[in-house]
Amino acid sequence: MGAWLAFKATEFLSREEVDFFSWGELDVCAQTIVRDFSLGASKIFSARLPSGPHWSIGGDIQANADAGYLSSKVTCLLESLLEYRDQKDLRCIIFVERIITAIVLRSLLNELLPELCGWRTEYTAGHISVVQSQSRKLQNKIVEEFRKGLVNIIVATSILEEGLDVQSCNLVIRFDPSATVCSFIQSRGRARMQNSDFLLMVRSGDDSTLTRMHNYMASGEIMRQESLRHASIPCSPLDDELYDEPCYKVESTGAIVTLSSSVSLLYLYCSRLPSDGYFKPNPRCVIDKETGTCTLQLPKSCPLQRIISVQGNNKISKQLACLDACKELHRMGALTDNLVPDIMEEETINKESECQIHTVEELKYFPPELVSHCGNDSEALYYCYLVELQHDFYNDFQLHGIILAVRTRLKFDDEIMAFDLDVDRRGRLQVQLNYHKVVALTSEEIQRCRRFQSSVFRILLDRDLSKLQDALAAVQLPIGSAVSDYLLLPSLGTTPEINWKCVNSLLFPSQVLGDKHMDCCSTQGCKRSVSTKTGVVCSCMLENSLVFTPHNGHIYCITGFLDNLDCNSLLDMRTGEPITYIKYYKKRHGINICFEEEPLLRGKHICKVHNYLQRCRTQKAKDSTDSSVELPPELCSLIMSPVSISTLNTYSYVPSIMHRIESLVMASNLKRMHLDHCTLNIFIPTVKVLEAMTTKKCLEKFHLESLETLGDSFLKYAASIQLFKTYENHHEGLLTVKKNKIISNDALCRLGCARKIPGFIRNEPFDLKAWLIPGDNSQIHTFDEEFLTSSDKMYSREKQKFKSKRVADVVEALIGAYLSSGGEVAALSFMKWLGVDIDFVDAPLPRHFPMNAEKLINVRYLESLLHYKFNDPSLLVEALTHGSYMLPEIPRCYQRLEFLGDAVLDYVVTAHLYFKYPGLTPGLITDLRSASVNNECYAQSAVKAGLHKHILHASQDLQRQILGTVEDFEKLDLLSTFGWEAETTFPKVLGDVIESLGGAIFVDSGFNKDTTFQSIRPLLEPLVTPQTVKLQPVRELSELCDQKGYIKKKDVVSRENGVAYITVEVEANGVIHKSTCSGRDKIMAKKVASKNVLKSLKECPSNA
Repeated sequence: MGAWLAFKATEFLSREEVDFFSWGELDVCAQTIVRDFSLGASKIFSARLPSGPHWSIGGDIQANADAGYLSSKVTCLLESLLEYRDQKDLRCIIFVERIITAIVLRSLLNELLPELCGWRTEYTAGHISVVQSQSRKLQNKIVEEFRKGLVNIIVATSILEEGLDVQSCNLVIRFDPSATVCSFIQSRGRARMQNSDFLLMVRSGDDSTLTRMHNYMASGEIMRQESLRHASIPCSPLDDELYDEPCYKVESTGAIVTLSSSVSLLYLYCSRLPSDGYFKPNPRCVIDKETGTCTLQLPKSCPLQRIISVQGNNKISKQLACLDACKELHRMGALTDNLVPDIMEEETINKESECQIHTVEELKYFPPELVSHCGNDSEALYYCYLVELQHDFYNDFQLHGIILAVRTRLKFDDEIMAFDLDVDRRGRLQVQLNYHKVVALTSEEIQRCRRFQSSVFRILLDRDLSKLQDALAAVQLPIGSAVSDYLLLPSLGTTPEINWKCVNSLLFPSQVLGDKHMDCCSTQGCKRSVSTKTGVVCSCMLENSLVFTPHNGHIYCITGFLDNLDCNSLLDMRTGEPITYIKYYKKRHGINICFEEEPLLRGKHICKVHNYLQRCRTQKAKDSTDSSVELPPELCSLIMSPVSISTLNTYSYVPSIMHRIESLVMASNLKRMHLDHCTLNIFIPTVKVLEAMTTKKCLEKFHLESLETLGDSFLKYAASIQLFKTYENHHEGLLTVKKNKIISNDALCRLGCARKIPGFIRNEPFDLKAWLIPGDNSQIHTFDEEFLTSSDKMYSREKQKFKSKRVADVVEALIGAYLSSGGEVAALSFMKWLGVDIDFVDAPLPRHFPMNAEKLINVRYLESLLHYKFNDPSLLVEALTHGSYMLPEIPRCYQRLEFLGDAVLDYVVTAHLYFKYPGLTPGLITDLRSASVNNECYAQSAVKAGLHKHILHASQDLQRQILGTVEDFEKLDLLSTFGWEAETTFPKVLGDVIESLGGAIFVDSGFNKDTTFQSIRPLLEPLVTPQTVKLQPVRELSELCDQKGYIKKKDVVSRENGVAYITVEVEANGVIHKSTCSGRDKIMAKKVASKNVLKSLKECPSNA
């Protein structure tokens, strides 16, 4: 292959992170010999190869080949590939015989091809290998990237001949010739795309290999013809005599594993067991040639922990042992009735159900309590609620109450409905809703009420008399239609009585005053009559009135007369020029004032209506409604009288108030849907349900994030306990798949949609323009009836779309709402109603693992460290046993306990933070949880407590990394275990042990989470607080760039000699801030680089 690739091979084999395995065990002796030899050879090659910045292997390929740096075979491969450089969407598989060949060819191709063709190369290697085999997860990831076009070339061993399905391949190259006809046919079969090519590389002059390839090709053609001939012949059952070798058959499906296929099936099963970078879950097989006995031991995560021992012919004893193991695994359910690993079927089922729901389109509900079917009854009953308003920002007048009258009583279960509105810079408005009484209103009174509220809201929202006229013309609601229909009436001060005088104040559009009013004013000794656009009116009609001035199209609220000013008075102009009101109106509007000596009116602009529910509203220094204007009465047209500015200001808050009340009624209906089917006495505040229904997009002071965090942790906790208890023989990987099936976004979305929850979700800010004015039929808003259950109904008039995750978030938040108010019983009750039936019955788990724990670990010391005495010390041993530790007396590794402990610690820490710091702003609880519950935090805690000394493992690489981590950790001056501050990579095993110990204590204490938290908490101290929490640097940098508008460049990632290098670059105000960091993994390197860039940005004067 040439000196350069030989150098790359020795360089790779001399690395410390490369392990050598034999039957799944680390072969330390072989590792030392190969590494030392490779290191020496690497130095020799390095001395003979050219170096310097101007030389590269791809600089002159032919010259490098002539110099012996590349072999003619490799050069031929490169030339063959470059012939396809114009091929669109190339997908090529290069088959090689050895893993090291795949590794170095990948290195060469990635050195040359990205620049020439833009192609990316990866390699795949089988599980059963001596050098650096890959996990199934990594192989699947590479193949998936190959399908998507993110990877163009895969250099593969025989794993891709039959082990993985690659549909999109259009070029196959056999770099090393096939050893068998089967291998030849299978590799050729990888080129499945139409018009694909299959290239065979044979050394010139190697006639025997060339002849063998011709024979393989002929065999393939013969097999193809035979297949075509037999295609039309019906299949018949095989005769029993054909089964010459022992086999095991599943009667229900007909699936068979034979003696010859048992080994591969067992290795396939083990390859799907959980693993990490420190061990590979392969079976251990020992054959005693003298006695003919084969002993088979399976990995710790396998439910079959009995050592299988068989006697027989040495040639087939391993196969016999594997066949016995397959039988037992099927009996235990680890192999399905189709004789495939159970996790494979579970993953297939999950994949089929995943991604089926991307976006859901559901009806948007409206509460039935605020809807009525219009009739022609002469009288109707209304339930009256007093909306009390308390404020501290008006000095010259007070807000009065509003009476909300509805046809159906609101079902708030005697709760006090109270909330606050933020009113600009002025202060806070406190709103409280109290039930008063039932009143009977005649149809004529109802019409007057509707006309009044329609007028007030149209004037406040539109400031347009033409729209007001249209609205008043449509006050008569269509009979039989379901429309938004409730009354919002002014109260007499703070008393719960209707202010009929104000309700009857509407004069528009007729503006006919009649003689009765003038006669009444005369008898009461009214001082004078005043001429207006409407006509001659009594001066009392103008005080506390609403007028329209046609000359400028404005509407004003008149608060009284300015007796010391008339039209001959001087007007204060901004320019300082003295001018009378008479001259001003003549000059500006061309109007001749007729009644010069008539006192002017004091008018105020009507207040603007805002969304007072929205957080972080823009604070205005001055509002035009605060200032007064002087108006000649003859230019004013009366709209309403008497109506005070206090009334108008009060009604300006009503749209926001009613939107909140409407939302609370919706939340009450959603809560009642569950409670109607619940036999428990549960109280959940309606405001908590509303919080769970409200997304961040609503821009209100509260949203679901805190409750979602709490609900997510409890759901994970409850599902993990249920699965741990139910499936005692399932390994952690299978438990995780089953858990995800319960708690995934798609699963929760389906459950939420089945219970009609999307219709209740509030996912957009309150829009004043879209608000339905009750009783205003000029807006087309007919509702459709929607029955949720036989007894529950809602109304709808439009649809809304959500991502499936949004629905899942709301479901989790609702679980959190029930948990925070009613405890775990209430949360489980709600989950059961959803369809997640989890039972927390504390049934003891039988354990039959007799062992002398003291011989394996220091039980007493560890119990003193944990402040907990184990009833069953075998749990402590299990919690500290890594999968690489294959002693027969230890039946299990820590993975199952880690699965359980992860959920338990996540929940207890999240609940602790949620209840200890009530009233936190939404999102802060999520930040606290992220900073407290993460592997780095746990790993630091493990190192601080010295737990790394007690882990049972047999991985030299793990030991090396632990020692390096401890050494780096001792150099740090950390005051916390929050994880973000550390600049060293912690082996995941260290964090896993904290979780597995938590799981062990949880099981041993009878599933007591409080005991578990009390034992583990000292290891995690000091816990994060709102004052000490810090964002993860990568996230903080991203949010800072979004907030400040900085330009963040794409991260530059590279890897050299097993070390990841990442460059993070941000341009802020024309200045480049860049940092390049390295680490054993790119996550840590990116974190440290982001941290450095953040520091640079904060210290830069131009960003101050």
